Amino acid sequence: MVKKYLSRIYMAIIFIFLYSPIIVLAIYSFNESKSRGNWTGFSFKWYLELFQDRDIKMALYYTVSIALISAIISTILGTAAAIGINSMKGKIKSIILNINYLPVVNPDIVTGIALMILYISLNIKLGFNTMLISHIIFNTPYVILSILPKLRQLDTHMTEAAMDLGATPMYALRKVIIPEIKPGIITGFLMAFTLSIDDFIISYFTKGEGVTNLSIVIYSMARRGVRPTINALSTIMLTVVLLLMIIVNNRSNAIEKSK
Repeated sequence: MVKKYLSRIYMAIIFIFLYSPIIVLAIYSFNESKSRGNWTGFSFKWYLELFQDRDIKMALYYTVSIALISAIISTILGTAAAIGINSMKGKIKSIILNINYLPVVNPDIVTGIALMILYISLNIKLGFNTMLISHIIFNTPYVILSILPKLRQLDTHMTEAAMDLGATPMYALRKVIIPEIKPGIITGFLMAFTLSIDDFIISYFTKGEGVTNLSIVIYSMARRGVRPTINALSTIMLTVVLLLMIIVNNRSNAIEKSK
């Protein structure tokens, strides 16, 4: 009994340690004062200023655009690659899996510098396209790793049975394989989207003139003081991501119950 209460207290301390900075950030986004040390009154002042700040709006536009496009493309590429890898056998499969692990375990700074050198050596102008391609390259291995466990759980006889009944390989893929691995695909998409929004190092080395994202803007602000509008923006983004997670989880639970 004592062990049970101690484990609960331990978990509570861990959650407080993890989430208290986020809660403080959200609370002080409604602080009327610029100071993060003094509470001078409740206000939506920084939320109103946020939508009038051109630099932040442009950074938000590039951040969301690149995150959304890269997540969609990397999910498509990752799904196709995962299905291909899962169908392989022997040493070739092991080699491909090890190659896929490289971008995951490789330090971001190495990946960022390598991509920058590649673009420069090919005379590709740094900008929106290079940042987008870099995010796709960075995200795709994570999507593959999210989908592979679902493919291993898949009964191979289901696909064979569908094709024996006259289904074409593409029809079997759309109607049998994709529905079964959908949770892994959704997880991979959300992971790719989150990693892209959060990325700083790869974006920093592959961005071009006039193209930036929120992580770079916040880094630039940190040297002269982060404005309270960033607190407001972070709170909005946190709320949106939280709502998205709740919707996805509820939908997944509903699907599981219906089976």
